[in-house]
Amino acid sequence: MKRAFLLLPLLLLVFFSAPADSAQDQDVEKRLQAIVLVRARIPQGARTARGLGTEREGNGVVIDSKGHVLTIGYIILEAESVEVVLPGGKRVGAKFVAYDHDTGFGLVRTHQPLDTAPMKLGESAGIKEGDAIIVAGHGGPSRLLGARVVSRREFAGWWEYLLDNAVFTSPPHPDFAGAALIGPDGRLLGIGSLFSQTVVPGVGVIPGNMFVPIDLLKPILAEMKKSGRSGRPPRPWMGLRSEEVRGRIFVNRVSSGGPAERAGVRSGDIILAVNREDVSDLAGFYRKVWALGNAGVDVPLSVLQGNRLRTITIHSADRYRFLQLK
Repeated sequence: MKRAFLLLPLLLLVFFSAPADSAQDQDVEKRLQAIVLVRARIPQGARTARGLGTEREGNGVVIDSKGHVLTIGYIILEAESVEVVLPGGKRVGAKFVAYDHDTGFGLVRTHQPLDTAPMKLGESAGIKEGDAIIVAGHGGPSRLLGARVVSRREFAGWWEYLLDNAVFTSPPHPDFAGAALIGPDGRLLGIGSLFSQTVVPGVGVIPGNMFVPIDLLKPILAEMKKSGRSGRPPRPWMGLRSEEVRGRIFVNRVSSGGPAERAGVRSGDIILAVNREDVSDLAGFYRKVWALGNAGVDVPLSVLQGNRLRTITIHSADRYRFLQLK
């Protein structure tokens, strides 16, 4: 993947010289000003404080003239205060607006509109393996990285999270959280989420990043701005941290006070079936659970606890009610 680094000068040339849609977009600095730093302070008693910390920061992208900044949700989840740092170092107060667990997107809004040209949304559906792209973090041209798309594939996370067609890139950006995935036309194609590893046949394991495709934002953005959520019925949440190992679903941890713990699920349990249907991978496990209905539905699980096979019914919940969202 060394070729990805060699692409950087060409990518930057294309990015900076692409035909602009307006007079504002003709200036390079104005384009880069759309990428900001987001800092959030989370109270000690927050549900996510232990795992994600109480002082968080990552990148964000200004997406409209009202000061809305798109980022990855775990940066601002349960935040009691938010600050946006502009490219020149100016700090601007902001407030939490929305979080969508299904996609992972987070949204904040500065207390006053920014004198910044927002970054336009592109079409992530057209991204394919091998495409050259740019990964950009806060800090100007020095934080731009030329990269390639190494995979478009399903991603299942241990926190009851599933993307059908995530974007995987390489090489990895050092500040991937909330980073902007940008096409040659200067439009936003995705938001950085995780460090990842992709197995490439004949090459080996390649480090990189996983991005949430921007097309997932478009159907829910208006409702996120309005109500703080996507507007879709909430999926059943169990409060499990699970891992897929050799065709088995192992429970690594249960959320304290969550539905799974109350039902009797324990760390170390092995989940064999949902509603008597066998499961062997995280994605299949989640889909079978979500197919039962919306948040609040009962989830019957076949669980191996030690040498004992049990049927445990979890009364699922709405995850948002478990969190401290302002």
